[in-house]
Amino acid sequence: MSKGLSLLFAFASVLMMSATAVSISYNGWLAVLFFVLTMLTIGAGFIVRARQRRSGGASS
Repeated sequence: MSKGLSLLFAFASVLMMSATAVSISYNGWLAVLFFVLTMLTIGAGFIVRARQRRSGGASS
């Protein structure tokens, strides 16, 4: 995975984790939604990395 794409996934994940933390004090269901979105973002990063590695993409 390229460094730019890795940075994008890392930034998006941190942003979603921060939204989860802030929403805990406001609404529990909103916190659950942000938690699920955080897990999906992290999972998407792993999926993209695995697909690129399998197809002979970037070496690292």
